[in-house]
Amino acid sequence: MAYALPPEENANSSILTLHHVSKTYHMGELDVPVLHNVNLDLQRGEIAVIVGPSGSGKSTLLNIMGGIDTPTDGEVFFDGKDLSAFSERQLTAYRRHSIGFVFQFYNLVPTLTATENVMVSTEISNQAMDPVEALARVGLSHRLEHFPAQLSGGEQQRVAIARAIAKNPQLLLCDEPTGALDLDTGRSILQSLVQLNKELGTTTIIITHNSAIAGISHRRVRLGSGTIADDQRNLNRIDADKVNW
Repeated sequence: MAYALPPEENANSSILTLHHVSKTYHMGELDVPVLHNVNLDLQRGEIAVIVGPSGSGKSTLLNIMGGIDTPTDGEVFFDGKDLSAFSERQLTAYRRHSIGFVFQFYNLVPTLTATENVMVSTEISNQAMDPVEALARVGLSHRLEHFPAQLSGGEQQRVAIARAIAKNPQLLLCDEPTGALDLDTGRSILQSLVQLNKELGTTTIIITHNSAIAGISHRRVRLGSGTIADDQRNLNRIDADKVNW
C-alpha cells in the first residue's frame, strides 16, 4: 500500500533550508572538502531519506542540520531562523529542544533501564512526553525496567528512538538507524519511524547508504561527492515491511 503525502499545509511549509552550504575541514596544511554548494529545502512533516555511499558527506550534512557542526560557507535556516547567527548557547538550546537524534549504535547508558535511558532526554527538555508513553509508542511497554544488555539490538534501537521522540522534537535526525540490524529487525525500525511520523508529525530525516530505505520516504535525496545529485518527491511510497535489501 502507498502512503499519502503529508497534509498540503505541511508539505508547503519549509522547516529546514540549506542555502549554498559547503564544508571544508582544515587538517594542518591540508584542506579536505566534504560538502560543495548544497541547496536543500526540507518540508514540515515529511520523511526525507538522504542516500549516498560512504564518504559522500551524509554524516557531515546531518551534523550541520543538527547544529553539531557549522558550514564553512552558506546558510542554514531552521523555521526561518539563521543558525549561523546563533551563539553556542542558542545552538545548545536548539539541539536540546528542537532536535532528536537516533544513531546507528544506539548510544544507550548500559547501567540505566529503558525508562531511565529515555529520562536522560526528557529531563533536559521543556516539552517532554512521559518516558513510559514514549516507550509505549515504540512497542516497549513490556521492557520498561530492562537494561540494554537484556534487550535485543532492535529493542535497543527502539529505546533510542523513544529517547529521541520523548523530547517532542521538531526534527528527528536518524544516522543509519538500520545499519547494525538484520532485514526483519530493520524493517520493524522503519515501521516505527513511519508510524511516529504519522502520529506526531515530526519531520524525519534519515541518512543511509541503503537506497532501498528511500521507498518509505516522502522525499528522496541522493548525495554524491558532497553535492546533491538528485532530489525528488516519492509519489509511490511503500510499506516498511515491503522494503528489501
